[in-house]
Amino acid sequence: MKIEKDFILREIAGDYVIVPTGKTALEFNGLITVNELGAFIWEKLQQETTEEELIASILEEYEVPEETARKDTEEFLDKLRENRIL
Repeated sequence: MKIEKDFILREIAGDYVIVPTGKTALEFNGLITVNELGAFIWEKLQQETTEEELIASILEEYEVPEETARKDTEEFLDKLRENRIL
């Protein structure tokens, strides 16, 4: 999996926002605000990766139970898929 090239992550006043660019900006109405973990996953998705690799990266970076990392990753990826960003 990898992020669609027509979306970028920006930090604005301490908040992370996913912004559509190019022609996608005309079709996609709005922005998506994400937290620090969402921004971390976003950065990992700049390169081709798997869900398992993402979870392993989260467990390496953050002190969270695997179940929490898995649940949060699945929710974030589902949101990206729903909006055709992934």
